[in-house]
Amino acid sequence: MSLSESTTNLASRLTALAQRLGLSGRVARMVFERSRTLQLPFQPLPATADSIWWLAGPPLHRLVNLPRDALSGPVQEDKAEARAVLMRVVEQEQLSFADFDLRRIDGLCSPPPEIGGMFSTFEEFAATQTCRSVRIISYKDFLKTISTALPRFLAGEPIELCQASWYGERLFWASEQYGESFACAIAYARLRGLEVNLPAQLTRYRISQYGLAELKQHYHVLAMPVQAWSDPSFMGLLLDNQLPYARLSLLRNPGAPEFLLLPKASAEANALGEGLRLSGAPDVIAHLEQLHKRTGG
Repeated sequence: MSLSESTTNLASRLTALAQRLGLSGRVARMVFERSRTLQLPFQPLPATADSIWWLAGPPLHRLVNLPRDALSGPVQEDKAEARAVLMRVVEQEQLSFADFDLRRIDGLCSPPPEIGGMFSTFEEFAATQTCRSVRIISYKDFLKTISTALPRFLAGEPIELCQASWYGERLFWASEQYGESFACAIAYARLRGLEVNLPAQLTRYRISQYGLAELKQHYHVLAMPVQAWSDPSFMGLLLDNQLPYARLSLLRNPGAPEFLLLPKASAEANALGEGLRLSGAPDVIAHLEQLHKRTGG
């Protein structure tokens, strides 16, 4: 086969692919052709770690009460429509317990210490240098330590907890302070077989199958590297053609990708989404679907 025949066959296959994707307009085909060849430093979305740290995983719970100004983009209506769909992806449920065994808790919402480390149990964390100053060798020490974390412990004040389907069954203490004291106290209680019960309020989050299906029906959601927003080829496709879009910064870690939402109702925005996927952009919806399946949602 000659080079010209090979080029012709490739062009024919790409044209057929564009037609299958519904990219029949001239501008849509141009956007698709250019976006699929973009060279951007895409990185896979991080896996959810088996860790005691709530902050170590994706902050999907933020979608429930997503602020009105959380999304950026040139058109207010596009941002508002994207926000409305995103807020239905995660469901929230409130549960109350009159007598909850605190030894079941094995997660913290406080910021991880600078020593790093994921730690899968309180016992692992309690054995680190960070917790060395928390000494518990008697029941009196235990009461002092847990009362540092929970000043109204002896009065039986309810404790606030949270749980998310993407973390499995792990329960987290919903406080941003005194994580070391709480973890050490609970580890000691488990070691000594101490009953440590309090009333509890549990906020449970889970990915909604229907909300996720709605998002998939109406949007491409792609994880774009920070370099994309200064790349002239990508920004030219996005802005020169006046494509509808919205951006969401959800992940916390430095240099984390931003989520680009492209409405499929727009032929040109849909073309950009399909092209970016072919060029290697991580599909956020596919990632969420895997999380949903893995957790038995």
